[in-house]
Amino acid sequence: MTSPARRVALALDALRHGWPIALAGGAVLLPAETGFATGATSRTMLISAARAATLKLANQREAAEPHAPVLIRAAEPFDLAAARTLSDPALDLAYPLKGPFLAEHLVWPDAAAAAMDLARLAGILPAFLVDPDDAGEAQAVSAADLAAWKDTAALTIAARARLPVAAAEEAEIVAFRSADDLREHVALVIGERSGDRPPLVRLHSECLTGDILGSLKCDCGPQLDAALAAMAAEAGEGGWGVLLYLRQEGRGIGLINKLRAYQLQDQGFDTVDANNRLGLPTEARDFPVAARMLELLGIGAIRLMTNNPAKVDALATAGVTVAERVPHQLPPNPHNARYLDTKRDRTGHLL
Repeated sequence: MTSPARRVALALDALRHGWPIALAGGAVLLPAETGFATGATSRTMLISAARAATLKLANQREAAEPHAPVLIRAAEPFDLAAARTLSDPALDLAYPLKGPFLAEHLVWPDAAAAAMDLARLAGILPAFLVDPDDAGEAQAVSAADLAAWKDTAALTIAARARLPVAAAEEAEIVAFRSADDLREHVALVIGERSGDRPPLVRLHSECLTGDILGSLKCDCGPQLDAALAAMAAEAGEGGWGVLLYLRQEGRGIGLINKLRAYQLQDQGFDTVDANNRLGLPTEARDFPVAARMLELLGIGAIRLMTNNPAKVDALATAGVTVAERVPHQLPPNPHNARYLDTKRDRTGHLL
């Protein structure tokens, strides 16, 4: 019998390949971005509330969240092979799709919300044809399956080794893995464990563009370097530090969707509105994963390097004692000043 976690893993693989999924108590969904080659059509589509808002629905319903699922029906069938707008990287939001459209009552909201989350985890846009006429065999999955897949108890330490780094020669790297999740998170422990005071801890979400390529659009690279330097200084004074490097690119939306958000920012949207226009949440990181990593390292209380009070609250909710919030602010540059202003003004960062 297939386990819940395996059903989710199979569903994620199906979405990446453009194959349909069948929601328990819901419908058969074909991903709009990757399923264009099937030739399937449907008059009904599942998209986000923010995406639906660009369509000027005749009976628009307000949703509580911009990335909440909305069911829309068109007069003519959606043909993914002919209308690639939703899967076009540029996402022309001025003329997204031809209408007219009507919002429909969503009788399976939990399943629909799970489908939107599955799309995010698969790294594709959260947009689906509903009950397409020629979708083929669908992979069954449910909201309960997704909840089981997210259970952090499955995360274990896979390997550890000494790793001298530029910031500190005395460091150890610890790798974490879950059997059903291809993302492998790591922790870098700097200095000798001390019982006198909690470690200095930084949660750093993977940022290929900032950490590796030196992007100036964000402050990720400088924050990573400054955190390691601060932990090395802490170790030099008899303390220790832990960097949790989380494989949650783009705050959990994935690399491709992050770059799509960058394109929307170039069109004038700020980072919050860009994510919402894609149908994705502004904050999608999995903080219970970080809490589980700390648990496996035997760390109960931490001094957290962050400017984000919401991160403190999220970790506290996950069972981590944050003994102190340590500010971690760096100077802006001309390319990331608006990004930092948005973090301050719209997501509550203390900058």
